[in-house]
Formats: sequence, C-alpha cells, structure tokens
Amino acid sequence: MLNGTESYGDEARERVGFFTDTSICIGCKACEVACKEWNMVPEDGLGWTGESYDNTSALGANTWRHVAFIEQRAPMRDGHDDTDPLRWLMSSDVCKHCTHAACLDVCPTGALFRTEFGTVVVQQDVCNGCGYCVPACPFGVIDRREVPTADRPAPFSGGPDGRAWKCTLCYDRVKGGHEPACAKACPTQSIQFGPLDELRERAADRLEKLQGEGWNGARLYGEDPNDGVGGFGAFFLLLDEPEVYGLPPDPVVTTRDLPGMWRTAAIAAGVLVAGVVAAFVGGTR
Repeated sequence: MLNGTESYGDEARERVGFFTDTSICIGCKACEVACKEWNMVPEDGLGWTGESYDNTSALGANTWRHVAFIEQRAPMRDGHDDTDPLRWLMSSDVCKHCTHAACLDVCPTGALFRTEFGTVVVQQDVCNGCGYCVPACPFGVIDRREVPTADRPAPFSGGPDGRAWKCTLCYDRVKGGHEPACAKACPTQSIQFGPLDELRERAADRLEKLQGEGWNGARLYGEDPNDGVGGFGAFFLLLDEPEVYGLPPDPVVTTRDLPGMWRTAAIAAGVLVAGVVAAFVGGTR
C-alpha cells in the first residue's frame, strides 16, 4: 500500500504509528506530560474548565496529546442489569498522521512533509503561519501557536508565534530507534507504538477478545485503509461511537474534491472567455 514514502527510495522505512486501546486507559495523563517535556510544548490547560476532569479540552498547538474523560450512565458490559450503571471512558487523542493528509496538501511552503516512516511533521523553520492547514484538518488537530515567543528573530521576537504546531510522533526519537515519549510513559500500554501493519493485527485480536467478553460498544476507529483519509497512522479502539469522544464518525480528506473543483473552474473560465470572444467578434461585424 502506498503511504507517501516512495520518494525516499532506499531510505524509506516501514510505516509506523500508534494504536491507542482506550479500554485500558486510566486517565493518568502521563502521555500529556511526557509529550510536553520531550517536545518542550508550552504549558496550557491549568485552568478549571468544569468539564469533568478534563483540563485541556482539545488538541491544539500547545496540546499534542489530549486525554478525554467521559462519564456515562451505561454498563461496562452488555447484558449487565446494574440498577445504577456508571462507567468512565478515557481516551488519549493525538494527530492521526493520515495516509491522505489534507494539511500536507494545502501547505504552500512545504513546511509540512511526510517522513520516511510515513508520519506527517511540521518544519517550524519553514512554516510561514498562513494557517491553511488548520481548517484543512478534518479532526481539528493542527493549530497556530499564539503564545509570545522570545527565540524568534526580529521583528517576530516577543510577539505571537503564529506558526502551526502538532504531534510529530516524536520524529527525532523514532529516527534514533526509540519509541515516542507518550508511548514510553504510558503505564498500562494503552498507547502502543510499532509497525502499522503489526498494530492493525494486534488491534483486531484485541477487539475480538473484548467483543467475546461482551464489552459494551467496542469497535476500531481509523484502522481501515479504505476510509475517507486512507486509514490513520494513529488509530483507536473505542468503547462507544466516535462522536462520544469528539471524533468525526466518517472523516474525509478535505482536499478530496479539489481536482474536480479546479476542472469545473477551468471549464467555466473557458466558457466565459469563449463568450467574450464571440461577443467581440459578433460586435465588429
């Protein structure tokens, strides 16, 4: 399967990614902390949001891993007649590193690129802060950093950063043969890192086990290479519908219709030019 690494030739590596098994996430946020520490991501989310125990609320330029806390009045397993059922759904969300990445498609400077491992990374020294990638992402992952940044050269020093930031799947660590910081820190192995094909097999086995045990709502999300983004590089095992976790149920690469739109615009422009020429020729007779 093509994953965008073909241009690397002999330097291309096996595609790697994340499998996040939310059934064993305990909401400890070790992944959030490890991500911030390793990547020097600025502090955010110390305020009290009132949204359960979730103090970061969503992914963004300063939150590359986000642990959601969802309280449900539902039994953990099918067929359980609990008089007062209650369960916590916890999930560590992250950039999906899509096979067909719209953010990469719309970047005008080449700041976003696909690595030899099939992941999608932003080069901050190339990013011009245009923000085209922000609305292009169907998951709302990538964002522009607005905190003051002292280390940028004048005239930007001390002003809002403005550049786009997101998870790099710890590209520097992976190149050195190490697993990403979040997966390394996860105490329950809810976040698993490895070759993507191997992770998909592991996820299928895990899903079969949970469904056999009657877990309520167990399903995979993003593992299918035939979905609207060509499959995720970071996919999930969920215990309810994707919408419950704030995820789109049927994501589609937002640049899917661009070729057709450009063709339609070209045809319209051609018809307009032909009409103007016809009118001019007819008017000179």
